[in-house]
Amino acid sequence: MKYLLIMVSLVLIWGCKQKESSEIPVAQVERGTFYIDLYEEGEVEAIRSIDLNSPNISWRYGMLKINQLIEDGTQVQAGDTVVVFDPSEVQKAIVDSESELEIKMAELEQMKAEQQSTIEELEADLEITRISQEISRIEFESANYEADIRKKEIQLNLERANIALERAREQLENRKKIQREEMKQKMLDISQSQGRLDEARDALNKMFLVSPAPGIAIISRNWNSGNKFQEGDQCWSGYTLIELPDMSELKATVQINEVDISKVTKGLRAEIKPDAFSDSIFDAEVIQVANLAVNKERDSKIKVFPVEILIKTKSESLLPGLTVSCRIIVDKIEDVLYVPVEAVRTEGGQSYVYLQTNSGFEKQSIEIGESNTDFIRIISGLKEGRNVALVNPFAEDEKVENEEKKDADA
Repeated sequence: MKYLLIMVSLVLIWGCKQKESSEIPVAQVERGTFYIDLYEEGEVEAIRSIDLNSPNISWRYGMLKINQLIEDGTQVQAGDTVVVFDPSEVQKAIVDSESELEIKMAELEQMKAEQQSTIEELEADLEITRISQEISRIEFESANYEADIRKKEIQLNLERANIALERAREQLENRKKIQREEMKQKMLDISQSQGRLDEARDALNKMFLVSPAPGIAIISRNWNSGNKFQEGDQCWSGYTLIELPDMSELKATVQINEVDISKVTKGLRAEIKPDAFSDSIFDAEVIQVANLAVNKERDSKIKVFPVEILIKTKSESLLPGLTVSCRIIVDKIEDVLYVPVEAVRTEGGQSYVYLQTNSGFEKQSIEIGESNTDFIRIISGLKEGRNVALVNPFAEDEKVENEEKKDADA
């Protein structure tokens, strides 16, 4: 009877251990090609595209405000209106310029009339002075039989008349010169007003942004908010609002940390996996590695290097703006052992795994090599086909031991 109880107890203990072992997730030690790779997120964009920029208009009209904006991803044709800006400031400027020009044109007509009247008066004065001079000259020529003193008086009158005539002529010419300069200044003033009016009318026409070619309209991001432009947003002149991408060649741009950039070179093979349909993988190739680092974000001190990856596989489902996961294959090693990274632990500089045995799990020291996002290369300590735990199978026991030790210390 006693022997039977012992056997039953052993069977129950063994069954519990088997149950516990079966609940521990495991992975098999595999042999094959080990890839050293980098994973980064990026965004699909066209290699070539037409940028539709906000119009270049005078600072006098302030910032441009978007009243209407086509939906992101809309198929457009050449000549379609894609953005309408708020024209109120420009329209106000047109009204003000028209009123200013009208006033200055009226001032011009008034000036012409006043100048003509002044010239006519001066010409009349000149004619009267000329007649007076002519009379004095005749009197002088007829003064041969006059007394000397009378002749002297007539001569002086003639000289005074000559001076008056010359002065009247000079006044007339000087007034004409002054009037020409006044007219020139007024015409320049009018020309400037007309220029401002023409500029405002031209700016009003630019309030309607039209697509120059057919394509898919991709809305750009607002630098201030970080979100895509939308109705009600403001922007500066010359800012890119919409891109019309050439869909024949697409790329993804990723940001590689400065620690890893030395591993990335032009020509490396890559794989692109869109977040929207992660079951699809597209072949790709690194085509450009930046020489200079940039800040990862506007307020970040982390430095990254932009890397451009050409998407070689063609697909209608790939559209600019899609977020994608980019895998850059840096190197590969043939015929090696590897296990998932979750299976490997390190303690005191020594790496180990929990190797599955017939009786459960045992701690196994290993020597590791290169690693990637998912796997670690095993140099020694494991054989192909064996199973290793992905979690610590003794975690509960260790937890109980630690609690008991704390209680004992207390």
